[in-house]
Amino acid sequence: MVRSKLLLANLRKYGKFINIYIHMHMSHHIFIPNLKVAIYPGNVLTLNMSKPQGFTYKSGQYMFVNCAAVSPFEWHPFSITSAPGDNYLSVHIKIVGDWTRNLKTKFSEACRAPLNGQSGLLRAGCTEGDNSPSALPKVMVDGPYGAPAQGYRQYEVVLLVGLGIGATPMISILKDMMNNFKAMEEEEWDAIEEGGRVGDGKSTSAHQKKARLNGFKTRRAYFYWVTREQSSFDWFKGVMNEVAEEDHREMIELHSYCTSVYEEGDARSALIAMLQSINHAKNGIDIVSGTRVMSHFAKPNWRSVYKRIALNHPKARVGVFYCGPAALTKELRQLSLDFSHNTSTKYDFHKENF
Repeated sequence: MVRSKLLLANLRKYGKFINIYIHMHMSHHIFIPNLKVAIYPGNVLTLNMSKPQGFTYKSGQYMFVNCAAVSPFEWHPFSITSAPGDNYLSVHIKIVGDWTRNLKTKFSEACRAPLNGQSGLLRAGCTEGDNSPSALPKVMVDGPYGAPAQGYRQYEVVLLVGLGIGATPMISILKDMMNNFKAMEEEEWDAIEEGGRVGDGKSTSAHQKKARLNGFKTRRAYFYWVTREQSSFDWFKGVMNEVAEEDHREMIELHSYCTSVYEEGDARSALIAMLQSINHAKNGIDIVSGTRVMSHFAKPNWRSVYKRIALNHPKARVGVFYCGPAALTKELRQLSLDFSHNTSTKYDFHKENF
């Protein structure tokens, strides 16, 4: 026991140096110029970078990021929030700790500040050869690296749960699903133009066969994003709106929760809910999230979530992917076991490192 504790202490002590050695001597580093940078409320920095040739990855995976202007030796892991089919790479970085704080400072110094404290684009571009004083700091990436969520495609039904910045791997999955659903629609329309008809079994089965060969089986997703602050909804507003507007077959069900608002059932939350409904019906925008997705208050009733999915998908195998603090891990894992035992729906629980 004493030896184990000493080993653990040494690993913690020298882990940072081991990480530095690995990335200096054993990894393949790729320099990439930044396309754009944004800082959002809630202290989140977004980097959109040009995608290096030959850089292939799966949704749910992560990569290490290095910025020599902050520290030439430090590499930090972040989930990739772009989709494999996108022509760029993106990461959303929560500002916690010295390295991320310094990273934000370096980019802020090179970019114009957001107007009136609002979120938005800070700088529109910087090339590798840009040596002007306002050039963005140079960034290198190492990866991608595997993570549990990359296996989501093997499930026809998935439950995606992200707490706060833990939504990042799920955002990549949502983008990947939308890209695949659009490809499905395009193939079906192509089949119609060639003489087939949607529903005659020819075009659909042909596409399903191709999709399965590519490993994409997912046909239904439930996404639950729980965040403390209302301003956090700005982080992924574009993705949420895209799904709400373009998911014509309603294959993705979105739920966003703001825990800092009053508990559901409270008179004040009832008033907000009424205003929500009126504004959403009139303008199609939720007044809490600022997106086309209706938001909820407090925390989800996870047992009810599992129960509804089980009723909707009897005899199905559901992939549950969670990224967030450890406190919720036990509850979601236990619910997966309980419903797998007591219903015909089987839940496979996967926990992301957070």
